[in-house]
Amino acid sequence: MHVACLDMEGVLVPEIWINVAEATGIDELRLTTRDISDYDELMGHRQRVMAERGLRLSTIKEVIADMGPMPGAVDFLDWLRGRWQLVILSDTFYDFADPLMAQMGRPTIFCHDLVVEGDRIVGYRLRLDDQKREAVRAFRRLNFTTLAAGDSYNDTRMLLEADYGALFRPPANVVAEFPQLPVAADYDALARLFEQAGARLEGR
Repeated sequence: MHVACLDMEGVLVPEIWINVAEATGIDELRLTTRDISDYDELMGHRQRVMAERGLRLSTIKEVIADMGPMPGAVDFLDWLRGRWQLVILSDTFYDFADPLMAQMGRPTIFCHDLVVEGDRIVGYRLRLDDQKREAVRAFRRLNFTTLAAGDSYNDTRMLLEADYGALFRPPANVVAEFPQLPVAADYDALARLFEQAGARLEGR
């Protein structure tokens, strides 16, 4: 039995923090895991900026409410669910992800929790350090074969841990650093890669 493990932002939905930066005019929030590989460093930067600029959780949620899946994402998820089990492994937070999951048929998602005081984000609680790779590792220990796709630095350990991993629309710097990972430029290409990999895994 295969389990397909997908990142969320950059694979199924646009980058939340980039949309927040554009909606609020706070350019310092444009940085993502495509730019900074250390997640604690990235979140520390975001928390400092939010505190300095007085950005509230409710404002971020308003931005997210106007977002939706990327074109073709829902059809791709339906295609996947018709073949294998599906889990979203994301470094976002349930407060952010919930309205987006509702638009995609509520796939299972493993992500993190925010620490909120009043209407301000004051911290976060990781589900587990390196949770994407650890989730894939756990699925493999349960004798599932794993297919994975992501776009950023924080996905690469998951992709390398999986029985098959591919990058989806990654930036050039990630492609250059991980030339061993195949690259898909659209959902049709990713579906072909997954279908071919699934057939090989079943036949091994």
